[in-house]
Amino acid sequence: MLESFLDSFLPPKKSSRYVLFLHETKALLLFVILLNAHHELLSNLYLHVTYSKEDAHKSMIYSYQHGFSGFAALLTSSQANKISDHPEVIHVIPNRILKLQTTRTWDLLELSQIPTSFSSSTTSVKGLLHDTNMGSEAIIGVIDTGLSLSLPLSLSLSIYIYISLSHIMYICIYKGIWPESKVFNDQGLGPIPKRWRGKCEPGEKFNATIHCNKKLIGAKYYVNGLLAEMGETFKTTTVREFKSNRDALGHGTHTATIAGGSLVPNVSFYGLARGTVRGGAPRARIASYKVCWNTMQKDGTGPGGSCSTADMLKAFDDAIHDGVDVLSVSISGDLPEDTEVDKPDFVGAFHAVSKGIPVVAAASNEGPKAQTVANAAPWLLTVAATTLDRSFPTKITLGNKQTLFGESLFTGPEISTGLAYWDSESDDNGDVKGKIVLVFDTTSTYPVETKGVAGVIYAQHPDDIVDRCHAFPCIYTDYDLGTDILQYIRTTSFLMIPTSNHRSPTARISAATTLTGLPATPKVAEFSSRGPNSVSPAILKPDIAAPGVSILAALSPFDPNGHDGFGLASGTSMSTPVVSGIIALLKSLHPDWSPAAFRSALVTTAWRTSPSGEPIFAEGSNKKLADPFDYGGGLVNPQRAAHPGLVYDMGIEDYINYMCSKGYNDSSISRVIGKKTKCPTPKPSILDMNLPSITIPNIEKEVTLTRSVTNVGPIKSVYKAVIESPLGITLTVNPTTLVFSSEDKKLDMD
Repeated sequence: MLESFLDSFLPPKKSSRYVLFLHETKALLLFVILLNAHHELLSNLYLHVTYSKEDAHKSMIYSYQHGFSGFAALLTSSQANKISDHPEVIHVIPNRILKLQTTRTWDLLELSQIPTSFSSSTTSVKGLLHDTNMGSEAIIGVIDTGLSLSLPLSLSLSIYIYISLSHIMYICIYKGIWPESKVFNDQGLGPIPKRWRGKCEPGEKFNATIHCNKKLIGAKYYVNGLLAEMGETFKTTTVREFKSNRDALGHGTHTATIAGGSLVPNVSFYGLARGTVRGGAPRARIASYKVCWNTMQKDGTGPGGSCSTADMLKAFDDAIHDGVDVLSVSISGDLPEDTEVDKPDFVGAFHAVSKGIPVVAAASNEGPKAQTVANAAPWLLTVAATTLDRSFPTKITLGNKQTLFGESLFTGPEISTGLAYWDSESDDNGDVKGKIVLVFDTTSTYPVETKGVAGVIYAQHPDDIVDRCHAFPCIYTDYDLGTDILQYIRTTSFLMIPTSNHRSPTARISAATTLTGLPATPKVAEFSSRGPNSVSPAILKPDIAAPGVSILAALSPFDPNGHDGFGLASGTSMSTPVVSGIIALLKSLHPDWSPAAFRSALVTTAWRTSPSGEPIFAEGSNKKLADPFDYGGGLVNPQRAAHPGLVYDMGIEDYINYMCSKGYNDSSISRVIGKKTKCPTPKPSILDMNLPSITIPNIEKEVTLTRSVTNVGPIKSVYKAVIESPLGITLTVNPTTLVFSSEDKKLDMD
């Protein structure tokens, strides 16, 4: 149990957690040398006060050595100020606590030609899945809640000290996993890629020998930062949790399934959404890094996911060392978004990207309001959420024989009983026990829940979320249908002249069914956070969109919303691993591409209409056609992304120029890069950042900007510009034709 190891992490009085970033060490220093150097620096600080050398060692939470050099430690504010003046220290940053953010997905994205099991012949598999053997040599890293769960991140007072220093692997940084789930079976998989340097760590209810296999090849957990921050408030006597990679919440298991889960046929949610559950790269290997934990929230809202940035930074550090190919991070912070140079998790992601590891992150769930997109650093690939072309229509038959259709997860048996309206403004709603009750979303449902009702018809503004109510069936409709039902109730209940055939209002609710394809089409989910980018308006965010509503995947058996180990979940947490799984496939096909090249390929080939050709709308206060601030380049198109022709590539120097263009000083940039950096003169223009998009926040006069494109298609290729100017804007491209050869693989254009 977690209480047994809390005491050893309790800080000195009035101390906080800090992360320190240090200057780059000389090449080829061994792990133990770096660790000793970190302890020596911390010991020198403690010896200036009344603490012993042993106290200094106990105060260290983590030592970071692989992607960067630094450590997390418990320090008082005066100690933090003192150590920040040390010549080897680049920056000292407080720790923060962050929060966490199916069967139809791959059909919609035209990535669905698969056998029914791994033992079946793969000759029927075509396209990207065939060309990559379904990602069998990829390793996906998931940073989350472990295996069995995307939640937002919350603020903590720790401080970080940062010291600078081709098979595909998919890494999940998350809340761990539920290893017994069928989605982690390794049937038909070959040996673990030899380049893998990670490991499975044993822990509470997690046997590394039994639970890890050729599918789940890595399982680690990080809790020291959270324990140092929360102290004795983190107890498994009040919330269910495991001191291991085992996932108590289910979020990490769900997202790992979406990214790289094995094939599990004939899965459904109480009969709905039936099909084969699998990940985007179903033969990819999974490494789980549990950094988010089920804790009691400080605001008193009950248990939830909490993720320490000190723990996240250590997970990034380990993932870089372990040799993962892509990192999936369904975690985001609160608004306002911090600058890129002040967020330890952004720094950790930067170093992963600098090592060639794409980092895919959730856009957050604060939509449809503008400027709410999170994870906006330009080195992150930020994912918005769309609906699927699937619905769960539920027939409502009124006593007057009128038939209406709502949506629900109600699977029967059919209900036929009296119908009533619950008026929150009235003190006399009558006896509604045993009846179906109509409620508008301006009214709290709590009074209704305590009245023994047979069911609830919930009229609401469309928000794309369909939940299963446990106490009674609940059916969701829009205001129009809700008003029609209310009109029927009122005209039936209040007839001025009773007649012999007068009856009280009644309704019959039938079980929901599963409908795929038209008329249901993808749209940007209402909850999906929107641009423009509040930190850097000239950088388009989100980058791309993917399905993230009612996604069926594996869950922890403790999750009350699951059924037989699977469940439906919604959020940008779900859309993020969709893209992570696709990148795992793409990296199998193009092992030499940079993270920027993968983003470019996805953005420039995305669908701007649905795959069936229908417009993509964005849900909000008013439904509208989706635009780049809703979905970036559009809905991800994996098959086309495999062969984009041209890519807008970038490297470390491009990100340095970005930070210089933002006006960050040399010392701030140096603490991100991990070594002394000086901005060029004149200052670069942020508009020239080599993104596959152009965003000009305030266009008042003629603007000239530059892009470089790299040919990844046939060697002798010719591309001609096709210009579609926005209304009121005149665009020109020079040159209008690009001619590539074996010598000219990269060309500029204005």
